[in-house]
Amino acid sequence: MSSVPMHSQIREIIRRRVLDGTYAPHSQMPSESQMMQAFDVSRITIRQALGDLQKEGLIFKVAGKGSFVAKPKAFQNLSRLQGFGEAMTPSGYETFSQVLSTRPVAASELVARRLELAAGAPVFEIQRLRYLNREPISVDVSYFPLALGERLVQEDLATRDVFVILENDLGHHLTHADVQIEAISADESLARHLRIAEASPLLRIERLTHAGEQPIDFEFLYYRGDAFQYRLRIDRC
Repeated sequence: MSSVPMHSQIREIIRRRVLDGTYAPHSQMPSESQMMQAFDVSRITIRQALGDLQKEGLIFKVAGKGSFVAKPKAFQNLSRLQGFGEAMTPSGYETFSQVLSTRPVAASELVARRLELAAGAPVFEIQRLRYLNREPISVDVSYFPLALGERLVQEDLATRDVFVILENDLGHHLTHADVQIEAISADESLARHLRIAEASPLLRIERLTHAGEQPIDFEFLYYRGDAFQYRLRIDRC
């Protein structure tokens, strides 16, 4: 007796099966007739559910053969400031991180300018390899004021988002971030970590996060172009 339309309920069931691997990437979906029988609904209801999933890029159709599972391309909405795990977990994705390195370094001119420090001032660098459903999805290189970085590295960076730690454990209220996005090609190191061919397309995100007016987290995020996308709604005033 749910008030949610039946095609939406079926769409969410199928989406979960795609995301948890019940329907493996590139496998053929059950036929419309099989789904009609399984869900006890009309053909138009099944087609509405499948049409929504096709628009999202989760499935694709081959004329005369039926529907097939696409390799899911995860997305994050830019209308909210969220950490990677915060954004992915509600959609059913499994996320975790491998910490590649943690170390104090001298701030480059760019890092110092973004964090409003003197060039060469000590900052703390944290590099992580982020996984989505057990596949590498991004390399994150983050810079923090030295004392903050030394505190962060004592936390569980493998399973927890830095944003969550900053707010819940360290008492920093994150307010906004400045974001720049560009397309680049993977160098040898990024390609090796992300298990892709060298020169494959990547999304390079430069993000500066503030607590109030104070910048506290400057990072470069390198996302696989074949597996991730950012989305943004723009209203016309």
